[in-house]
Amino acid sequence: MKRRILEIIPTLVRGGAEKQMTLLAARLPRDEFDVHVCALTAGGPLAADLDAAGVPTTVIGKRWKLDPGAYWRLKSHIARLQPELIHTWIFAADAYGRAAGLACGVRRLVCGLRCVDPWKSGWQLAIDRYLARQTTRIVANSPGVREFYVRKGLPAERIEVIPNGVEPLPPSPATRAEILAELGLPADARLVGLVGRLWPQKRVKDAIWAADLLKVIRKDVHLLIVGDGPQRQQLWRYRDQVEIRDMVHFLGERGDLAQLTPHFDVLWSTSGYEGQSNAVMEAMSAGVPVVATNIPGTRDLVVDGQTGYLFPVGNRAMLAKQTNRILDDPDLARRLGRAALQRMADQFTVEQMVERYAELYRRILP
Repeated sequence: MKRRILEIIPTLVRGGAEKQMTLLAARLPRDEFDVHVCALTAGGPLAADLDAAGVPTTVIGKRWKLDPGAYWRLKSHIARLQPELIHTWIFAADAYGRAAGLACGVRRLVCGLRCVDPWKSGWQLAIDRYLARQTTRIVANSPGVREFYVRKGLPAERIEVIPNGVEPLPPSPATRAEILAELGLPADARLVGLVGRLWPQKRVKDAIWAADLLKVIRKDVHLLIVGDGPQRQQLWRYRDQVEIRDMVHFLGERGDLAQLTPHFDVLWSTSGYEGQSNAVMEAMSAGVPVVATNIPGTRDLVVDGQTGYLFPVGNRAMLAKQTNRILDDPDLARRLGRAALQRMADQFTVEQMVERYAELYRRILP
């Protein structure tokens, strides 16, 4: 008999947790699990991937932080669906999903903690601690995330680690010359990528500053910032104020990131905190060296000096120095890239991630 699972997440945009949930829902064994997905707030482009995989998707339409109507719609949906297990992802879905599940008599709850979250206020952490007592299992995607939440009072014995999984990126169908022509860049341009939401956590200003430092010693480095978010206008103004518009390019959201990533010479991650960055993993799986902040989650991926380099948060000079070292030494770049690709292939595959979740579900279902 198939076991019915309901995955609840705020949206289906191309974020890290959303990608992992979509990969999991689409690849859980179909002869064993009947998987459904519920987007609490809104849909997004990943809905097409779920539809292609035959996974039913429902959007609740939550509009405010405190939205009783959305709670009742979610509760009604759970009552109709009658899942045996609910798995929630990200704080809003964790709170609404577990509360509605408990109200409907669902006693097997899995909560996903995806990031070190210093932004959470006292009342949000209080909700986490209260619901943790009624949650069957809590899954962190890295040891750093687990340690953060244990320090915040969540029960250590209920938290286990299941790392993210990444698919190896195929060779880009576009040549480097075609990519450079599309972006209007010179043939000798060296491409540094930064992928993520434009908001304070990502510290994109540090990247722009480091690009300005690199411009002093070399004229071929172009920083490609892929993503959108609430800081877009502010970051555009900052780039223009430091007069580096010719070297820093905002590409916005792109559906062809898999085509672009293999052409990066280096990927940057300047975040102040993360869980386990999908952008870093995808770059490593394409054999791209990574220079990233030395923070929990990221240092589980990047082995300093072997698959890339780590630098202290905010140290723009070291970011520029390490990047210049890679760009100046093709043999080093190839060695780092090969080691990065091998690390992803050995320890962070989608198949490993899906099997770990399937084993967890089997363990807690009767």
